[in-house]
Amino acid sequence: MDWMLRDLADSVPLTRHVVVLSVDGLRMAHHGPDNDTADRLAAACAGLQSLSGAIALEFPGDGGRMRMVVIEVEGGFFYLMAAGANAYLAVLADEGVDAGLMGGRMRDLVARIGAHLSSPSRMEHTASGSARILAR
Repeated sequence: MDWMLRDLADSVPLTRHVVVLSVDGLRMAHHGPDNDTADRLAAACAGLQSLSGAIALEFPGDGGRMRMVVIEVEGGFFYLMAAGANAYLAVLADEGVDAGLMGGRMRDLVARIGAHLSSPSRMEHTASGSARILAR
């Protein structure tokens, strides 16, 4: 998967980091300068996708599923997109990035390999209705 993430980063100038993460904020793959940044982004995304899901519930007919979140801050942009079952694609880019190009490339990547950008559930439901965490 690394070459696909590198291709996204190389095809959109000013891209800093690309991360694929599980719904619970664990880094699955990344392209960028260091693992620590990727891990921090993945952890922050877990809270952000949860918050966006709560907001999505306010819209009729959506069912609360977040598709894409874009945050602009001084110095750059952050993109978070749903990418398969229980997985997300996150991108950190510098100010001046072509936002339309980035959104389009992210959508293309998710459409091409969305099934490979999935994370199995870490919860198992028992017959009594309770849940337990599965070991990875």
